[in-house]
Amino acid sequence: MKQLITIGLTLAAIFMSLFILIKTTGILTLDDINSGLSAASYLHSIYVALTVIALLFADLFIAVPTLSVSILSGYFLGFFLGGISAMLGMMLAGVGGYMISWFCGPSLLLKIYNDQEKLDEMQDVFSKKGPTVLLICRAVPILPEVSCCLAGANRMSFTKFFFYYSIGTVPYAFIAAWAGSQSSINNPMPAILAAIGIFTFLWLAWFIVLRKNKNKRLAAGQQAS
Repeated sequence: MKQLITIGLTLAAIFMSLFILIKTTGILTLDDINSGLSAASYLHSIYVALTVIALLFADLFIAVPTLSVSILSGYFLGFFLGGISAMLGMMLAGVGGYMISWFCGPSLLLKIYNDQEKLDEMQDVFSKKGPTVLLICRAVPILPEVSCCLAGANRMSFTKFFFYYSIGTVPYAFIAAWAGSQSSINNPMPAILAAIGIFTFLWLAWFIVLRKNKNKRLAAGQQAS
């Protein structure tokens, strides 16, 4: 019993430290996250998994380096459990954003992203290419949360949302976890190369989508005039 209380208090201290850090700085750095996961790893791998899931779910409301957390998840937990943990955290955040926006409308969007001009642009793109946006939503920060909220606010069917969001998220989680599982302090290259590869591919896809949407808008404007 005493051991359980000690473990519980230690785990609580880890989470409390993370939340204090969030409140005081507004963002979690990679060193902060690494320290938190290291502390949790001394207890049990399940606590590392729970910390990863909690951090990635919190990304719905605060700035969390998703790819770095997923890579660290693989580093501490290995490919399979690390991938499962990263996937669950990201899926919970996505479904949470979808459900909140379904019932409350786009109000959550303004809380997590207050650039109205960019939101209008994303809304325009999403209204035309919603499934594509969900597939490549990991391209840039904030886009996963915004796209999930837009799916809910636009009343996209949950089955359709879950299908496309899963396709874009599950491979991302497991690729990042694999890179982390293959990396070490002395050999960080798998993680570095995976990060560069994932972001380059997804960013180019997002750039092409934005470019095509902009060209269509310009063409429509010229026809109207």
